[in-house]
Amino acid sequence: MSINKDLDPNSGPTAQDNHNGGDIAFGPDGYLYLATGDGGGGGDPQESAQRLTTLLGKMLRIRVNGPGAAYSIPADNPFAGNAICPQVARASGNCPEIYAWGLRNPWRWSFDRGSGALWLADVGQGTFEEVNTIQRGGNYGWDCREGAHNYETAGCPATGLIDPVAEYGRTLGESITGGYVYRGSQASTLVGRFLFADFVSGRIWAWIPNASNPSSRVPTQLMQSSLNISSFGQGNDGELYVTHYTGGTLHRINFQGGGGGGTVPATLSATGCVNPANATQPASGLIPFSISAPFWSDGAVKDRWMALPNNTTISVGANNDWDFPNSTVLMKNFRVGTRLVETRMLMRHPDGNWGGFTYEWNAAQTDANLVQGGAVRDIGGGQQWIFPNEAQCLQCHTVAAGRSLSLETAQLNRNHTYPQTGRTANQLLTLNSIGMLSPPITNPAAQPTMPDPADTSAPLANRARAYLHTNCAQCHRPGGPTPVSLDLRYTTSFAATSTCNVSPQAGDLGVGANARLIAPGSAANSILINRVNRRDAFGMPTLGSNQIDTAGVTLLTQWVNGLPGC
Repeated sequence: MSINKDLDPNSGPTAQDNHNGGDIAFGPDGYLYLATGDGGGGGDPQESAQRLTTLLGKMLRIRVNGPGAAYSIPADNPFAGNAICPQVARASGNCPEIYAWGLRNPWRWSFDRGSGALWLADVGQGTFEEVNTIQRGGNYGWDCREGAHNYETAGCPATGLIDPVAEYGRTLGESITGGYVYRGSQASTLVGRFLFADFVSGRIWAWIPNASNPSSRVPTQLMQSSLNISSFGQGNDGELYVTHYTGGTLHRINFQGGGGGGTVPATLSATGCVNPANATQPASGLIPFSISAPFWSDGAVKDRWMALPNNTTISVGANNDWDFPNSTVLMKNFRVGTRLVETRMLMRHPDGNWGGFTYEWNAAQTDANLVQGGAVRDIGGGQQWIFPNEAQCLQCHTVAAGRSLSLETAQLNRNHTYPQTGRTANQLLTLNSIGMLSPPITNPAAQPTMPDPADTSAPLANRARAYLHTNCAQCHRPGGPTPVSLDLRYTTSFAATSTCNVSPQAGDLGVGANARLIAPGSAANSILINRVNRRDAFGMPTLGSNQIDTAGVTLLTQWVNGLPGC
């Protein structure tokens, strides 16, 4: 194939660096299909997806096997007959390359090898992820609609928008990855069903229409993985494979595998992790610990414990991150004022995968009940408390960060007062003395430390970097599940964080031309601070918090305003 008339949606000027393209494939009709994103930025600020004079936010279809070297336009394209579009956009004249439009970030799509239908997954803005079946001339709604819901309706057509066949909310995942219609032999009930996944939560679903409720768009979850699934593959036998972005590995989906780790106890007292006589206290054998730089949890005070199987140890990596053995349990209590609100448990199953579960304390403070599927509760004082679901636990406890957040040498290299004995000692020495660390750590003074962001005696820059490490770096690090290349780990030099004087890739939040991820000397122009200082679809963190950390915002503001440069 030779083409001397380029069709490259990335070759022209785009406002942002993200949402430029999602897949390319030949269709059963012999034409070449290309999907493009809206060009990036929150909410499609260029109005690309609905604008027919641009190639962005579209499914494109061209002919590359005709006479001559240049590509041509299939005669039945919606705007066939118009002049070919130059680069990305033009002032007038609908682009004839367009096959369908109204797409935000079509991340993976495929043709059903049985029916020829075109299935596409479109990543949402901040609320819904969606699955579409693409038709010639179809308008799939963005940015008038997100999923099957209104988004920005000004100037939108009153009719003609095509809603998705399936959607799910951000409680189940944050970035959909399209797959294939299953044509294998392992699972006969799934033949003819479209399978897809979520990059952040690792869930894999099938779209199975609900015969008793045809209007339902709820997909059927097939499995929960610990993978950052960035793409699917389909073998000649119809079986499906997924790629794990963080691990750089390829996995075959086995529908006939064994089950999970059993039923989760309905009450905290039934877990065996708390004192049978007083569920507010840990069971004997759990080891308490504390960390230097805690995650912001809407003002809650937290107590933490760990439990390891007998005759096992924590592996201390060369990077000072800790890796826990299978069957480890990490437990954390959340207290607002004097009231216990929640207990969260992170468990490493015998197969090495992690699972997160949460329990809501009763009013009498005698026990806590399992919260399935997540919840939001009014806990008084105008505060709405978020109980995360299982997928949300793993969205924060990322693979890239080793799942067990904050359990690392620098965070635990501090004194802790042990309530069983009243003794205060360095935690590294204590854990080493009971044979928990491998290799042993015998000299804490030679190990890295991390300051408490609230400790005003520590250097301002160190406090700010510690705050970012705990609250942001679980995702914003190499291999993390984000579309931007930031590295906010405490150990990364400021110059190497890819933040200083860097233009934002995902919108400027209205700051304007002077917006930078971090603008030295100007917190007002720093998108990082603008995101931390809000709790909407553009805020950070994206889940787990309903209240702005004003002390954290103040700390970051003081640091950035005092930066002389990069």
